Parts: sequence; C-alpha cells; structure tokens
Amino acid sequence: MATDHIRYDVLARDALRGVLRRVLADAAEHGLPGEHHFFITFLSTAEGVKLSPRLLAQYPEEMTIILQHQFLDLVVSEDRFEVGLSFGGIPERLVVPFNAIKSFFDPSVQFGLQFEPSDAVAETPAANLPAAPAPSAVTVPAPVEKNQDEPAKPGEGAEVVRLDRFRKK
Repeated sequence: MATDHIRYDVLARDALRGVLRRVLADAAEHGLPGEHHFFITFLSTAEGVKLSPRLLAQYPEEMTIILQHQFLDLVVSEDRFEVGLSFGGIPERLVVPFNAIKSFFDPSVQFGLQFEPSDAVAETPAANLPAAPAPSAVTVPAPVEKNQDEPAKPGEGAEVVRLDRFRKK
C-alpha cells in the first residue's frame, strides 16, 4: 500500500472539526435556530479539558453535554469552546478543546460526527502520526432523555457510515 504523504485523514478530521467550530460559533453569536440542539461527547481527562473535581469524579472517562435551552456564555476560540451549564442545580463552567471531542450530534436533523478515540487525545504533528482512520459521519436516532442535570448518551444501534469505506484498499 502506498504511503499517504498528503495525510488525507488528518485533513478530513481537521475539516470536520472546523464544521463543529463554525456551528458552535454561530450558536454563540446568534443562539440556536429552530429546534437545533447539540449532544457533545468528550474525553474528561484529555489535555486542556477543565471540569470541576465533582464532575470529573462523576464522569472520569468521558462526558456528554447537551446544549439546548439552558446554557450560558458560550465562547468559541480556534482550539476550544467554553460554556456554562447547570448540573444538579449547581452552575459549572466547562472548557473543552476540540481535539478532546469524540462525537457531536444534532438530533433535530439527525446529523452527527464521530472522531476516533486516538484523534481525541493530544494532537501530534502530522509528520509523526501513523496512518489513522478518518473521522466518521454518523446517523443516530434521537435520544429519549433530554435532562440537563443528567447528560444523556445518544441512542445505541445507530448506523455509522465511515469515510474509509470509500477508500481504495
């Protein structure tokens, strides 16, 4: 198999993270339009993630947050977003780097993105990376539970469409 010197997998992953960044930046500036809302799953202990000790104890590996009706001060920068949420009636400020995100899902339009776990940890310069699978587009049924105090996980049994299905082997 030929070596991919261009690193299409890294380019695709970065482009899809750019979609996420733009959607969150638009939500920060204009609010959420229509019925749009977001489920965002991220690694709790990834570099740059900032959670209270209470939340980290409750979600030691990964956490899913819902941005819908009750979030405050969404701030989006080039490499991360920050948001205020309430958990069990206690306000919290979260900082989540884009490279810590495992999945993004908007159930109002059945649109989602999924990133490989190896993509969700610390970024490494492309020249030093081994070949890695590209991020995936995902279709997931809408979750039943939408409680801000208990972050839900998107439904199981979803059909995942992986970009590498279309690659020449």
